[in-house]
Amino acid sequence: METRILFIADVVGEPGMNILEKAMPKLRMQYKPDLVIVNGENTRAGKGLSEGLAKKYTQLGINVITSGNHIWDFAQFHNTLNNPAYNFIIRPMNYPEGVPGRGFFVAEASNGAKVCVINLQGRTFMAPIDCPFRNIREFIAKMNSQAKITFVDFHAEATAEKIAMGKFLDGYATAVVGTHTHVQTADEEVLPKGTAYITDAGMTGPFDGVIGMNTETALNRFRFQTPFKYECAENDSRFNGILITADSDTGKALSIERISFKENEI
Repeated sequence: METRILFIADVVGEPGMNILEKAMPKLRMQYKPDLVIVNGENTRAGKGLSEGLAKKYTQLGINVITSGNHIWDFAQFHNTLNNPAYNFIIRPMNYPEGVPGRGFFVAEASNGAKVCVINLQGRTFMAPIDCPFRNIREFIAKMNSQAKITFVDFHAEATAEKIAMGKFLDGYATAVVGTHTHVQTADEEVLPKGTAYITDAGMTGPFDGVIGMNTETALNRFRFQTPFKYECAENDSRFNGILITADSDTGKALSIERISFKENEI
């Protein structure tokens, strides 16, 4: 039996949610996913997530929501991460003990296969949190009795760190998918020991700015090196994502496919 996992790249603000809502019927018809995962840390005005938006994701048929460093930007959402009713929303596993939420979720795909979804965060050019490499192989091996398929969202800045994680987990995880930089890379492959890998899945949202941010605001930040209020871009919405097909019995990836289209192509 095969399991098809659709991963939706970082959804940015209202434009990202709008194109996702519009695209979901096409995605389900064309790719027939058994499980749908989305990185939702940028959904609320470009930074953070809210309980209302999380509910909207479930209404769209999303099974698991991953995140990253911006999951903390809306403080009112922190308590939601501890609510058992929202245990399908995960934050990076390698934050220190005591941080709200959890770093993994075992989901049941529509074909009955169990999928362990794990969130990790890199440390290069990012917050110096716990090492994402430490004990992750052992954790995946332990979870293998519950779920043969393991999907890792590695939220990291540095390309080298992402590639290193892909090679480190080759043969352990079914897939290692990079997020955070919002630019879809063209290096998707199934690694020698059966792990599907891509450095970054990209961004679902407005492409007329700078990785989802209003162009003028982004330029001012770089030019003046002083704080400017984050503002989302608004136009040229596009969908980015990944489809992974896995062997349900062995947990090995069979294929990985990049998905990218504009709103007017739906």
